[in-house]
Amino acid sequence: MYRRTKYEILIILSQSQSFEPFNNGYLDVGNGHCLYYEQIGNPSGTPVVFLHGGPGSGCTPGHRQYFNPDLHRAILYDQRASGRSTPHGSGDDVDWASIDMDHHISDIEFLRERLGISSWIVFGISWGSILGATYAERHPERVTALVLAAVSTGTEYDVDWLTVHAGRFFPAQWKEFVGHIPPPLRTLRIVDAYNDLLMNSDSTVRNQAAEAWCKWENAHIATTIASRPNSKFEDPKFRLGFARQVTHCWRNNNWLHGDQIVQNAGRLANIPGWLIHGRLDLSGPLDAPWKIHKAWPNSKLIIVDDEGHGGIKMVEHWRRILKDLANVGPMTATPTSRTSEPRQVASAT
Repeated sequence: MYRRTKYEILIILSQSQSFEPFNNGYLDVGNGHCLYYEQIGNPSGTPVVFLHGGPGSGCTPGHRQYFNPDLHRAILYDQRASGRSTPHGSGDDVDWASIDMDHHISDIEFLRERLGISSWIVFGISWGSILGATYAERHPERVTALVLAAVSTGTEYDVDWLTVHAGRFFPAQWKEFVGHIPPPLRTLRIVDAYNDLLMNSDSTVRNQAAEAWCKWENAHIATTIASRPNSKFEDPKFRLGFARQVTHCWRNNNWLHGDQIVQNAGRLANIPGWLIHGRLDLSGPLDAPWKIHKAWPNSKLIIVDDEGHGGIKMVEHWRRILKDLANVGPMTATPTSRTSEPRQVASAT
């Protein structure tokens, strides 16, 4: 059976009925950064903020389709140096020292305050799940519900899994990936070596490194028969900005200390939450959301057995959950039981 990749899904969604923003603009957050944001749906609807992946991917029109225009007041924004925010990560004028977890969290709070929202649903995918969980643990009083998909704990172990150990599943592609690193840099951690190449003053060096990095990204995402390369990586500007953002973030282990998200999950006790994950996700193995779920009493883990780092069934899950939260409110929609073993919710619909 043919199954679409997450990238094909986004294309299909973006080509369907378009939900144009009722408000958009730029938010000056300091350090030379201006963040693009937009609001879609119902100005009087349930507020929900979307945290995109990458880091560095930015938002697309397809992301608007995750929300119900009658029920949601959805806020989408491009994180620092991503998407339409300025400066872009591919440029030479980015203050990289001002891109870290503390600044990302303060940006979310600044945006919330600027829009006059007292609390909101937080929805994050991939890197956005790391950012969303950390934000909720620091500001639980501002989060009415937390929906995370393609979940990661963001630990050093997770980073090393993706850049080293996942190579056991894609040995030829991984050999090419590490083979791009020149001998003088091979004593470094892979993310450090690549970040050095991506920041090189020689445009040829950095562009070739970006191409090699994104080729590896396409490889480890490809865990289902329908997987296709991410068309965004065809754009040299996007490639470079994306690879720089990811390596900058990962060389710092997402600015988290140890297994911080799991250790602080008790702070989420009063927040209803959902963790949506594909069992075939080799980019982020299932044990990460499972650990968060076990440490977070008010959470539900939904596993899609035949999808990886995104898929149409996963999209259907989070669209339904977000709609239900807007329809009945977070307290009514609160999960009432925990899953002791992931297999028990693998067929959840």
